Amino acid sequence: MADKQSKEIQVKDKQEVSTPAEQTRPGLVFTPDVDIFETELAITLLADLPGVRPEDLTIDLRDNTLTIAGEIYPVEGGDEEDILIEYETGKYYRQFTLSEVIAQEKIDAKLTDGVLRLTLPKVEKAVPRKITVAV
Repeated sequence: MADKQSKEIQVKDKQEVSTPAEQTRPGLVFTPDVDIFETELAITLLADLPGVRPEDLTIDLRDNTLTIAGEIYPVEGGDEEDILIEYETGKYYRQFTLSEVIAQEKIDAKLTDGVLRLTLPKVEKAVPRKITVAV
């Protein structure tokens, strides 16, 4: 009988930003985990933003820098007493520098079940064509 390797699900804790920008409000700032993959037509970025609602998410693009910022608010009501809190609230913040191969005006964003999916279409390549010479 062959030995089977046991694989455990590894839970990764939220990572606090090591060098956050200067803040004017107190609180934790987390770096969202991302997966980035590429096809011939686009680059797709998946960012884990659990607890962030669409209205609390900002995606900004300026000077070829894509910024993702989101905020998580406590879920308990005003009349509830905390017994155990393992889910930290705060802000998510991450930036990416985009290259010239991205068609910036066509970027698409969807937030579903705490996962942000950014589709970054590539610039269309010039289509080869025959040029006729006018006489």
